[in-house]
Amino acid sequence: MTRTPVDPVVETGTVRLPRGALLTFSAGSVGMGVWITVPGLLLLYFLTDVLAVAPLVAGFALLVPKIADIVLHPFVGHLSDVQRARHGHRIGLMLVACLLPIAFALLFAVPGGLHGNAAAIWVAVFYIVGNLLFAAYQVPYLSTPADLAIGYHERTRLMSFRMVVLTVGILASGVLAPALAGGDDPTRRAYLVMGCALAVGMLGAMLVGINGVRRLGAVAGTAANPAPPRLRDLRVLLSSLRDPHFRPLVGAFLLTSTATHLVLAAVPYFTTYELGDSGLTTVLVAAFLAPALLATPVWLVVARRIGKQRGLLLAQSVFAVGCLVVALGHHAPLALLIGVVAVLGVAFAALQLLAFSMLPDVVAAAAGRKTADAGSYTGVWTAADSAGGAVGPYLYAACLAIGGFVGSSGDDVQQSASALDAVRLGFALVPAVLLGAAVLIQRRYALDRDASTVEQAARPG
Repeated sequence: MTRTPVDPVVETGTVRLPRGALLTFSAGSVGMGVWITVPGLLLLYFLTDVLAVAPLVAGFALLVPKIADIVLHPFVGHLSDVQRARHGHRIGLMLVACLLPIAFALLFAVPGGLHGNAAAIWVAVFYIVGNLLFAAYQVPYLSTPADLAIGYHERTRLMSFRMVVLTVGILASGVLAPALAGGDDPTRRAYLVMGCALAVGMLGAMLVGINGVRRLGAVAGTAANPAPPRLRDLRVLLSSLRDPHFRPLVGAFLLTSTATHLVLAAVPYFTTYELGDSGLTTVLVAAFLAPALLATPVWLVVARRIGKQRGLLLAQSVFAVGCLVVALGHHAPLALLIGVVAVLGVAFAALQLLAFSMLPDVVAAAAGRKTADAGSYTGVWTAADSAGGAVGPYLYAACLAIGGFVGSSGDDVQQSASALDAVRLGFALVPAVLLGAAVLIQRRYALDRDASTVEQAARPG
């Protein structure tokens, strides 16, 4: 069944997606959560403290794959639009992407004879391969809410299911990965076991998610799928950036993604060198993600009451202020730090839910003007996410290098006072500045305000 695209708000209450189909679709986020979380959480630490890679080299080894990722995502988005125009769906790319778990396992299967720069090259190569496969799954997957013929609030409901399941995946992998990687005594073999174990779960989740995409399309129907413009030059891939609603949304999302990826990469350093207990990595990850899981339904209600835009601005502001408190480090009681991290988790839930549910709103509004291709918009969006994933850890690696942090291969190294300051301040102050800038950019987003006015006018009585 094919339906004509409609305004993102005027179409209210026409389709309510069944819970079973929502859960099946959302299961794909577990696999995505593993790829998003584990490399972001452990890869920089794996390079510097297990493979003896210098911090700047390690940061560069993570930056280059992300640069390639940024370039490739818009192309994947265009290819996804072409596939949907020809076949009526985007599933072909997602099936190819099921090779991602193999790349994930190889990422941590560094041969024993490789150390330093050679080990960094191994990691960079398989990170590039994995990122390409991840894009082939992520872009079609995240285009689904814009493809479906559903309304403004139903998109938020769909993304709230995805956010809950994604958080479960992030929480599970964020807790399991450090434990499987050796905890206080990380080793190459432990990292290999961790990579293989999580790859199996990733594959299962990705296959279930593909089935969920099929089910949602069958239940809700999809918007019209005209052929995208021919790929003549880069302007076709980046045409979404001409959309005045999309630019501030994706700009603020880029800064937010940079901040959250930096925080994720910095957690093992903060717990090990600032708090003096690497075992607290799991505690802080759990304190961050468990509240995010519980807060998602609450943010769904908040979005209905005050709108997605106001809710997102609130969450960005709370996250920035919370980071300033974390900057106290070991000078603050541990219970206070854990409590603040929990508040950051609550804000993180909104940063994900509201931003990702506003993306299909922008696409749907542009589709009404006959100017949107969901895959192209999503490709630029995921490229911004990848850019944040690249710049965030690299910014933190740069902070460590400026502070004089010394990498190791598992041996105890006495870090200087300036290195320890870099561990703490890079973890807290840089994200606070990034989120402050995100608030300034996000304030320019106008579609949500206009959409709320339209919806109120459309209600009977």
